Amino acid sequence: MAKDLTAAAGGVLVLLALRYLISAFAMLPVLAVRRAVSREQRARTPKRGLSVGLLLGLTQASVLAFETYGVAHTSATNAGVLISLTILLTPMLEGVAGRRWLPPRFFVAAGVAVGGVVLLVSGPGLAAPSIGDALILVAAVIRAAHVTLSGHPALGRNHDTFSLVTVQTVVGAVLFTAAVGPGLGTALPSYEISQWLAVTYLALGCSVFAFLVQLWAVRRTSAARASLLLGTEPVWAVLIGVGIGGEHLTPMVVAGVVLVLAGTVAGQRVEANVRLEQRKPIGSPGWRTRVREQTTGS
Repeated sequence: MAKDLTAAAGGVLVLLALRYLISAFAMLPVLAVRRAVSREQRARTPKRGLSVGLLLGLTQASVLAFETYGVAHTSATNAGVLISLTILLTPMLEGVAGRRWLPPRFFVAAGVAVGGVVLLVSGPGLAAPSIGDALILVAAVIRAAHVTLSGHPALGRNHDTFSLVTVQTVVGAVLFTAAVGPGLGTALPSYEISQWLAVTYLALGCSVFAFLVQLWAVRRTSAARASLLLGTEPVWAVLIGVGIGGEHLTPMVVAGVVLVLAGTVAGQRVEANVRLEQRKPIGSPGWRTRVREQTTGS
């Protein structure tokens, strides 16, 4: 849908402005009602919460901008392969931020998942590198940073998720509406009903719902674990294509699904074991090694 809508009136910036405007108009009334009926909600949106939402809004808007421009100038195959690198980039950034690296076997599992994505999206074959590929790669790096920031303890975990996402949508709406300028008003009459339905789906399904669930989940687990689960996106695309679109599974697609799921399950087990070890009390076997590693970042 995003790729098709980039060819509509106004191009990428109009699409992003409409996507964020619809998201913001959907979130703001609900937030106002929540704050009106709940004293707790009013207390959970301090100034620092607004600054956190602003930061996450800037990174999220950057991801969508680079991703949408990239998709418009490259093939879906190239985009799928490059954006899947987030699976590897996120735990790397999390390791740098926390000075505590996951064991090598986690990155082996993540690499297996990336290999599965390559098989899943390589049907038409990879196209020659283009400027679109560079933009998608930048989007992958920023997305990894966004997921890492979302779950970083330094940003605090007591902020209301709904409020943070509302700030994100408002930030994107302001940025892209300002970037489009008067062109937004001239492009609106050219949108057909089917295009309005598509951009509304992107706004409510792929922005509001996805932003809420992702931020809520990342703040309760780890960025590395979240990146693995987000990396299974091509699997669901295949299953929906088979179940609804009448597509057929090929041996290569089946192999890709198996690799993605196997890599994801293995990576989650490694990450869960690491977190379990870190929670063991002082005096338990290996606690001195854990304290030394957490202190030195080794």
